[in-house]
Amino acid sequence: MKRFLFAFSVLTGLLLGAAVQARSLDEIKASGTIIVATEGAYPPFNFFQGSKLTGFEVELAEAMVKKMGLKIEWKALAFDALLAGLRQDRWDMVMASFGVTDARSKAVMFTNPYYCSGGLIVSKDATIKDAASLVGKTVAVQTGSTYMENVRKLVGVKEVKNFPQDTDARSALVAGRVDAWVSDRFVVKTATETNPGLGLKVGDYLFVERIAAAIKKGNAPLAAAVDKALAEVLADGTYKAISEKFIKEDIRCKS
Repeated sequence: MKRFLFAFSVLTGLLLGAAVQARSLDEIKASGTIIVATEGAYPPFNFFQGSKLTGFEVELAEAMVKKMGLKIEWKALAFDALLAGLRQDRWDMVMASFGVTDARSKAVMFTNPYYCSGGLIVSKDATIKDAASLVGKTVAVQTGSTYMENVRKLVGVKEVKNFPQDTDARSALVAGRVDAWVSDRFVVKTATETNPGLGLKVGDYLFVERIAAAIKKGNAPLAAAVDKALAEVLADGTYKAISEKFIKEDIRCKS
């Protein structure tokens, strides 16, 4: 679920390392390590607990990579720099809740989707619950996200305010600086369950999407290996266990 603009800032925690050349699957296997980039600021999918990077996508990637007979070297940085870094050969793969779009598919290669979700409308006003009710309203979204892209398509929205992190967009709603926040279904679920006192009202889907790992264009053997590993963790119960641990339900795509 997410995002498309490319920028540059680095997240605290795991730092952006020196650039590396794009590697084939054979080269990755020879090294024994695959370099995977994520954001580290998008709970419950990827986030830091102290200095430890964790979340649904982090544990899923680690399980998949284990099936491939490899280890992971993680990179964590600002969301809107992730695909740009992939195209610049700084890492081998990105797992950061990227929704598959036609525009992104022209720039990178996507694996099979590892979960399906959508953008939910959230407000403190129960009457703001669908696209029509966003007319004349100010809406908070994350910079570079598919949420920003889809809200900007709506006719009649007063203003779209974008923020570097999705949690900043949510905070703007909580503080009353915007009328609504649009974010991922499961991010919204986590936010409302862990912060019931915020008074957030969950509305309808603005859109639905399929979420996949991104790989550099043309690296088909690596994509095939990742797809195979994903199929294996889906089949053996590993995926279900990780999904229920972080999200309390199995979020695999049903079709």
